[in-house]
Amino acid sequence: MKLRIIYPKWSKLERQTEFHLPPHGPIVFAASLPEDVEAEFIDENLESIHFDDPVDLVAISMMLSIQAKRGWEIADIYRRKGVKVIFGGIATMLHAQETLDHADSVFIGEAEGKMEKVLSDFKKGKLQKIYDYLGDRPPIEMVGTARRDLLKKELYNYRGIQMVDLVHASRGCRFHCYPCAVAYLGGKEFRPRPIDKVIEEMASIDNNRLFLVDNSLAQDTKWEMDLFKEMIPLKKKWCSHPIEDNPQVLDLAARAGAWYVYQAVFDTSDYIRDRIKRYHDHGIGVEGTILLGLDHHTEDSIKRLIDFLLEIELDIAEFTVLTPFPHTKAHEDLKQQNRIISNDWNDYSADKVVFQPKNMSAEKLQELLFYAWDTFYKDEPQEIKMSKLMQKVIIKEMADDTHRPRNRALASRAFGRDLA
Repeated sequence: MKLRIIYPKWSKLERQTEFHLPPHGPIVFAASLPEDVEAEFIDENLESIHFDDPVDLVAISMMLSIQAKRGWEIADIYRRKGVKVIFGGIATMLHAQETLDHADSVFIGEAEGKMEKVLSDFKKGKLQKIYDYLGDRPPIEMVGTARRDLLKKELYNYRGIQMVDLVHASRGCRFHCYPCAVAYLGGKEFRPRPIDKVIEEMASIDNNRLFLVDNSLAQDTKWEMDLFKEMIPLKKKWCSHPIEDNPQVLDLAARAGAWYVYQAVFDTSDYIRDRIKRYHDHGIGVEGTILLGLDHHTEDSIKRLIDFLLEIELDIAEFTVLTPFPHTKAHEDLKQQNRIISNDWNDYSADKVVFQPKNMSAEKLQELLFYAWDTFYKDEPQEIKMSKLMQKVIIKEMADDTHRPRNRALASRAFGRDLA
């Protein structure tokens, strides 16, 4: 049977340099399919959907809330043509009830070990309206190597430079952060994959640059250190979400090829200042993820925070506003307080204010978001800061002889700088 996996298009943050990473969720899902399934993948961000091309079943994979309405439109078109449509992915789980109105079937949970039944039901003409496996998570050992062969690699370039490939070493998260839905989606228990399987998958990726998309690597010190030790011989260069603030861990991370981390900067404390310095002392860059609009934020405190970011010399920064996604504590609180002002999922892009802030108007918070982007990048544009981060990885690659002269030339041309 022929299965078409579609990843609906979505808009980037308004002030962010636009580039596209190869999606991870759809190709992890594809790895769970039986061998007799002929799968193809379409990333609508970069290619068109040809609705008349023959297909037996369409699977729409949605990661973000801002993909939901487009995903529903795609499904409606196929269903009018008589093609069955099943939905899955993070945003499907967050918007399951609404998605049911546009789907022949909705899959909730992790797919490993479950797709044989789903596809058997489909072949028998008995596809269920909903498959709810949220509380029936598969053994983590069942997670296979993602089907990167389905990706059209040539599409995922930024000015001729191949973007990072995504990989994950664990699921679940023992932290339950206020704006985050991971505890609902993946459970509150940290579930690390066997390290040998993770290393095998990383080694199979022909790209030297990776993005470890785990929610946080800083959840089990021994596992984290063991993972980094095994990564050292691969000589990959990678970015990730936070690494544990521990000198031994940071040293191993650097030796394993840590390029930069996404680190939340939530205040102007000495702890944050020192945390960023420790990353830098180990040669690890930092992209600050800055969330604006928390209840303790005022106009003055947000402006002080932006000044602080410049003082601590973040390599780059990404600014968003608090967005109350379903199944988060933020959504629960703001809904109870009657402070949500938009339920249009196209507005849930993390750069539009969809709630009433506590200490200012929604319009003022929106203005401060633009102020944050403009102020942080005023003296050094985002592309220049990105080029400096690119130089860091090229230097690391040259140091262990994995750097290729052609890529250096492409990087120089892409960023308009001499990277020699």
